[in-house]
Amino acid sequence: MRLRCQLVLISFLLLGTCAPAWAAPSQYALDPVHTRVQFAIDHAGFSKAIGTVSGSTGTIVFDPDDWNSARVEVSIPIARIDLGDAKWNQATLARNLLDAERHPVATFISTRIEPVDAQHAIVHGDLTLRGETREVALQVVLNGLKRHPLPPFRRTVGFSATAALSRADFGIDAWKSVIGDAVELRLEVEATRSRGSADAGDDSDAPDDAPDIDASAPDTPTEQTPAMPPSEQRP
Repeated sequence: MRLRCQLVLISFLLLGTCAPAWAAPSQYALDPVHTRVQFAIDHAGFSKAIGTVSGSTGTIVFDPDDWNSARVEVSIPIARIDLGDAKWNQATLARNLLDAERHPVATFISTRIEPVDAQHAIVHGDLTLRGETREVALQVVLNGLKRHPLPPFRRTVGFSATAALSRADFGIDAWKSVIGDAVELRLEVEATRSRGSADAGDDSDAPDDAPDIDASAPDTPTEQTPAMPPSEQRP
């Protein structure tokens, strides 16, 4: 009996040593400087009007070995929309379009993940815009997951994503003769691993090829929107 117990104990220890260590998904905080939402929409059949929104915040829970466990929550400050012209921005934020005064923030909350392969997935979620909530599917590409090469050398994940939606689905139906209904979305996302994540202890280690840069300095200069001359034509 004693020998049998010893054999069971040895087997247990061996299995514990050889078994893979399943790490819990890490939580990442969106980098509002390097996260940008871009949209394109038809302008009277002449061109695609292109605008961007910067300053999004939120969290991503992600494990590259298990896309199904991923979760996304994002807040998008609609008031920061930029189409390259101040008066055009103002018209777009007006009540008959985005109504930014009453609905200054759009949100996206994932509901399920559809993995495609190691680098791709479809992220389904609820987009709330102008007080209306509709399901949107994001075609997501994982660009990279590694330690950032600049101080403070935090573990960073980056994604690109595309989606399509109808503005009428969100009650944005003014100016039908000038503004198209189909909206093409493109997202570029960077997120930094949050302090306290299960495996965040190695973030302070600099990469071997890290440049000698003052850690107190920001990694990029402050972004400023250049002044643009007023457009003569409005939506």
